[in-house]
Amino acid sequence: MTTMTENAARYREFKMPDVGEGLTEAEILKWYVQPGDTVTDGQVVCEVETAKAAVELPIPYDGVVQKLNFDEGVTVDVGTSIITIDVAPGSGDAPPAEAAEATAPAAVTAPAGSAESAEDEAPKGRQPVLVGYGVSEASTKRRPRKGGAQVPEQAPAQALRAVQTELNGQVPAPARPLAKPPVRKLAKDLGIDLATVVPTGPDGIVTREDVHAAVAPVAEDAPVSRETTAAPAAPVQSDARETRIPVKGVRKATAQAMIGSAFTAPHVTEFVTVDVTRTMKLVEELKSDKDMAGLRVNPLLLIAKALLVAIKRNPDVNASWDEANQEIVLKHYVNLGIAAATPRGLIVPNIKDAHDKTLPQLAQSLGELVSTAREGKTSPAAMSGGTVTITNVGVFGVDTGTPILNPGESAILAVGAIKLQPWVHKGKVKPRQVTTLALSFDHRLVDGELGSKVLADVAAVLEQPKRLITWA
Repeated sequence: MTTMTENAARYREFKMPDVGEGLTEAEILKWYVQPGDTVTDGQVVCEVETAKAAVELPIPYDGVVQKLNFDEGVTVDVGTSIITIDVAPGSGDAPPAEAAEATAPAAVTAPAGSAESAEDEAPKGRQPVLVGYGVSEASTKRRPRKGGAQVPEQAPAQALRAVQTELNGQVPAPARPLAKPPVRKLAKDLGIDLATVVPTGPDGIVTREDVHAAVAPVAEDAPVSRETTAAPAAPVQSDARETRIPVKGVRKATAQAMIGSAFTAPHVTEFVTVDVTRTMKLVEELKSDKDMAGLRVNPLLLIAKALLVAIKRNPDVNASWDEANQEIVLKHYVNLGIAAATPRGLIVPNIKDAHDKTLPQLAQSLGELVSTAREGKTSPAAMSGGTVTITNVGVFGVDTGTPILNPGESAILAVGAIKLQPWVHKGKVKPRQVTTLALSFDHRLVDGELGSKVLADVAAVLEQPKRLITWA
């Protein structure tokens, strides 16, 4: 007779890992295996989408798939079991559920219609994490999912408050709102009193979503709950007047980041219109240069190099603001972000140590960044640690814009469309290639003089690209 201990050793629960930078949830996009399939250590079993990128997850066990704990399209908390593996097939007939009960109590917060799963204690030895990333010892738990999610047991204090609610019709306010340190910092940055925020997290914990909801409350005459926003979109009739799209993944993360940035950093934007005719001629020359053979050569490459030169001449612009320690952090490296529009939404991967790269190396890095983003394979690590960013709105025919800073960065350069326009050149009006640049910067870090110098230097290099040699 098979014992529960043997079952616990036989069945392994692979938990959703934190695939980078403290992410708390991921959506299962696609399963590559089904129950009954044999899997090997390192085999990719599914693709998930985090708030930053789509990532393939390898399984850390050899065995047979017993159960897929969630359907495709379901968002799962980090630390929750997503697949059950029989690592000793043929040794008994005990069901996986029995093994799960032997290891740990269930903790499922899946939407209605998805399979239930048991959150087991991770087995000793190798941990079920994505190669190259780690997951914390304790599993991450967040507020229950909408749509019929199981409600976790209440702690004694919460149970007492629930009874008091029944008797008194109100819940005694805690002495100090419950929230994690990052959420407290976010509330402080946005000027929100946590005591006024309605918590939706487990045990009355205030979440990031709660803070953002407090920043932009919905009008009373058109109430739209977060449950409605997050719910799956219903089938749309051909004559429907509205379509509701779930806000999740990259778009959700982008929205939260932009709100945080806009309400935290005092933005200033400056503009300059510049003749880039010589830069466009240099682009054509570089395309036939033997050192640039096989590399992607376009105006963005020289604009990126011009910005790197401007940062070298004005290093104080490359910094970040440390609110907790009340310090300005000067960066002696440049991780150059390039905003990229992808089918999953706007992402900003960055080129690590771009300041040290030669022009061919920068061209190669830009080419790899663009192709990876188009394939939807950009890793979370590639989108973290940026210092300054370029957004090329000109590819859409737009003259320029007022870009919002990428959170944690000091400046972002918007590049407008390059157009043939009448321009005074050497005392005569001639058709020239002209563009408009816009530099947004954090006015806590960058004053008007410094911001103007950086923008002027970028413009000067693009107008006279020979300065790339003399200034670099």
